Amino acid sequence: MTNIQSSPDQLETEVLIIGTGIAGCAAALTLADAGIPVTVVTRARAPEDTNTYWAQGGIIYQGVDDAPEKLAVDVMQAGAGHCYAPAVQILAEQGPSAVRRILLDRVNVPFDHTANGELSLALEGGHTIPRIIHATDATGKAIQLALLNALRDHPKIQLLTSHTAVDLLTPDHHSLSRLAVYEPHTCVGAYLFDRERERVIRCLAKKTILATGGLGQIFLRTTNPIGARGDGLAMAYRAGVRIINAEFVQFHPTTFYHQQAARFLISEAVRGAGARLVNANGEPFMQKYDAEWKDLAPRDVVARSIHREMLSHDTTNVYLDLRSYVPRAEILSHFPTIYERCLQHGVDITEELVPVVPAAHYFCGGIWVNESGQTDHQHLYAVGEVACTGVHGANRLASTSLLEGLIWGERAALDVLHQLPAAAMPVAAMIPPWRDAGVEIADPALISQDMSAIKHIMWNYVGLVRTTPRLARARSDLHQLEIEIEHFYHRTRLSDELIGLRNAVRAALSVADAAWQNNRSMGCHYRE
Repeated sequence: MTNIQSSPDQLETEVLIIGTGIAGCAAALTLADAGIPVTVVTRARAPEDTNTYWAQGGIIYQGVDDAPEKLAVDVMQAGAGHCYAPAVQILAEQGPSAVRRILLDRVNVPFDHTANGELSLALEGGHTIPRIIHATDATGKAIQLALLNALRDHPKIQLLTSHTAVDLLTPDHHSLSRLAVYEPHTCVGAYLFDRERERVIRCLAKKTILATGGLGQIFLRTTNPIGARGDGLAMAYRAGVRIINAEFVQFHPTTFYHQQAARFLISEAVRGAGARLVNANGEPFMQKYDAEWKDLAPRDVVARSIHREMLSHDTTNVYLDLRSYVPRAEILSHFPTIYERCLQHGVDITEELVPVVPAAHYFCGGIWVNESGQTDHQHLYAVGEVACTGVHGANRLASTSLLEGLIWGERAALDVLHQLPAAAMPVAAMIPPWRDAGVEIADPALISQDMSAIKHIMWNYVGLVRTTPRLARARSDLHQLEIEIEHFYHRTRLSDELIGLRNAVRAALSVADAAWQNNRSMGCHYRE
């Protein structure tokens, strides 16, 4: 591509986008359709390996007799009064048109339709009316594949897989000119680790958009894919970028429980269709904890209710009962993916109770951004789960995450389009090439053990229910672990796993420190 200037250790591009989920793809398509050359990178070998791909339930559209004001009330209610009203208003007002323009008209996502040809609308927890559109129970997969097909076919987009971002390039940290420390905070690209060739590339860009996703993998139990380890958050922290609301990590109430199987999501749409949470005796229990919403209460309420129910009965899990409340034909037609995955582990959801437990799911905090996705560093944007627009407040409303990523991905791209004519390409001579001082080969056993330690610390001390002694222990243990990991990082040859370990402990500390500082229970941050 004519805009890409490359050499063995350097790449130059108009716009660098790190991440291939819905937010990164929306930004890339918006820019490329406007004629701007874009480089999109992902650490994964397959670009569809994102949180977006695994989203089951759906994306907010527009219900019958719906209105932006109605959606805004639901979002604010779920967010425990901690949402940023201007951002909520943007989402509520611009959501339906963004879905129509990008997902329906531009990339033709195959959403489900009713017999009369209208989009099928589902109800999910926290919503007062059905307004969620879906593609059976694999909505994220349908969206992700449609977006990636458009990216791959676009002549203005260069897609680089197996490229792990190491650090953001910021002149006040990396410039060969010491006078750069007097200039405003600026981002001029990123160091990228080419996993196939085992080399680090300087990628210089006029504008950089972080769309790296979440951090669920810092917890022992999570719905997130392996790459969701807080890479973007950690890189932003090291660059001095402002981070807010990091204590708010949403735990999904219902992930499939099996001792020999990885956790996977049982969509909230299952409860929206009528399924009930029950104990081992098949008795519904949510009415004890939320008499009004019962099984469709906001996720933080449901997750803590399950936690209390498990403690009171000394059990490892609770159950979802579909068989008693949802017709077999509806289960098979609406939830085929969930049916097949549970069946693989010996559970027929049309005839048996489904064992479930809460698991870390969605990061409601992140990098502070304005209404256009700009961070407090010049030329740096953040969109999707790594960013904090303020939409989610202290707890995310179901199916808002995909919509937020779509809207802010497009808004960031439009802001870049406006600013790009006045932006200059960074001077390559001022940014040194990467120098890997590490000589040791990374021992996978050490990395695995340290990751396991982070996951257990976060799950046991910074999980669903937090206390002052637990948080104090978590911060102490994580600080010591970070010191040891930094020493390990600097003496060891670079690898994706080593980069991820370094980022995971930093992301974990960001969450633990924020949880320590906020001694008031709010939404999914619960201090006991």
